[in-house]
Amino acid sequence: MSRFLVGDDLGNIKTLRYSPKLTEESKISVKTVYKYDVSSGACSVQRLASSRGAGHTTLAAAFSNGTCLLSSLKDDDSFEVLSKWDEIRSANGRFIGLSLYESSVFTCTSNGMLRKTNFDLEGDTTMAGISRSECSILPSRLFDWKLSEDAHTFAYGGDEVDLSVWNTEGAFQEPPAPTSTTSSKKRKRNEDLLPGEIWRARNVPNDHLGLRQPIRITALSYLSSSSPSHNLITGTQFGDIRCYDTRAARRPVSNWAGIGKVGGIKCIEKGMSEHELFIGDGGSNLYSIDLRTGSILYGYKGLSGSITSIAPSPTIMASTALDRYARVHSVVPPPAVAGSHMEQKGLLLKKMYLISVPTTIVWDKWEKSTTINEESSEEENEDDEVWDTMENIS
Repeated sequence: MSRFLVGDDLGNIKTLRYSPKLTEESKISVKTVYKYDVSSGACSVQRLASSRGAGHTTLAAAFSNGTCLLSSLKDDDSFEVLSKWDEIRSANGRFIGLSLYESSVFTCTSNGMLRKTNFDLEGDTTMAGISRSECSILPSRLFDWKLSEDAHTFAYGGDEVDLSVWNTEGAFQEPPAPTSTTSSKKRKRNEDLLPGEIWRARNVPNDHLGLRQPIRITALSYLSSSSPSHNLITGTQFGDIRCYDTRAARRPVSNWAGIGKVGGIKCIEKGMSEHELFIGDGGSNLYSIDLRTGSILYGYKGLSGSITSIAPSPTIMASTALDRYARVHSVVPPPAVAGSHMEQKGLLLKKMYLISVPTTIVWDKWEKSTTINEESSEEENEDDEVWDTMENIS
C-alpha cells in the first residue's frame, strides 16, 4: 500500500492510499486530514514537501495567502499542526519551491524571496518551536526552484532567468562589500556570478533566422542522486526539454524540441528507474521519457485535464489534473538498450474524483508491505498443510 499527500485549491490537505491487493471498489481511498478555515478568505495549497521519520511523516505546506505550515502525519492519518508562520512577500508573489531537509524548511517565491526556517523537534512529533529563520534575495520572475538531495545546492529558472545553481550555505551569507577598483574594460552583461552562485547556463544558439531565442523555463529537476549538483533538466514554455551537465558546458548537452505538445512543459519529475523521466504538458498529455535519447517511451491514456503535479514512487506513480481527478498509474522502466521495443507500457490503474481541484501531490515515502507479506505467507502455509496431509505413496 502506498500513500500520497494531495493539496487542493480550497486549502485542504488529503491523503490518497492505493493498495493493489484490495477489491476494485476499495483499491483507492481519499481522506481529508487538514481542512482550511474558509472564513479567513480564499486560499489554495501551492506546494507540499515531506520527509519520513520513525512512525510519522513531517509535512510542510505553502499556501497562496503566504502562510506556511509544518505538521506531523502519523501512519493512521492522524494530523497535528506543529507550527505556522507567514512569508513576507509582495502581493504578486507565489510559492514556486518548497523542500524539507533534516530540521530545516526551504521556501522560495516567484519574486525571489528564499527563506530557510529551522525548527526543533523533541522526540518524534513534539514541536519545540521555530529556532531561526534566514533570508536571501534571488532574481525575480522565477517559475521553479529545486533543492538537491544532499541540500548542498539549489537551482532555479524562470522568465528570462536561465538555469542557475547556487551553493546553499553561500546563499545565506552576507555578500562581500563592493570594491572601489575600476576597470577600463566593460564587463559582459550577465557574465558575473552573484554571491553564492556557482554556475549559470548560457542560452541556446540563435535560431535559423539569427534571432535570439527567449528563455522560458517552466519546470526543472535534479537528475542523478550520485552527483546531485551536476546533472539537471529543464522544461520550457515551448515544449522543449534540455539536459545540463555543469561539469561539461554552460549550454545544454541535449536539447529535445517539441516534447510538450500543448502549452509547453508544466511539470517534470525524475523517475525511480535509471534513465526514466516523467513530464506533463499544458494539454492532457503525460509521458514517460528515455533520458538517453529524449524519445517518448509511452503516454498515459484516459486523461481529460492538464496535469498539475506528478509524484513517482518505487512501484506506481500518482498524478493530479485540472479535471479534479487524482490518478494512479503503473510504471514500466526504460529498456536496457536505448531505442529497443517495449513489450509493456504504463497504464491507468485507478482514478478518484476529488470534488475540488488538486494543485499538488507528493509521495510521503511510506509504504505498507506487511499486510501483503502476511497474506502471501498465510497462503503458502495453507498450501503446505494440504501437501502435508496427503498420503505418501511409494
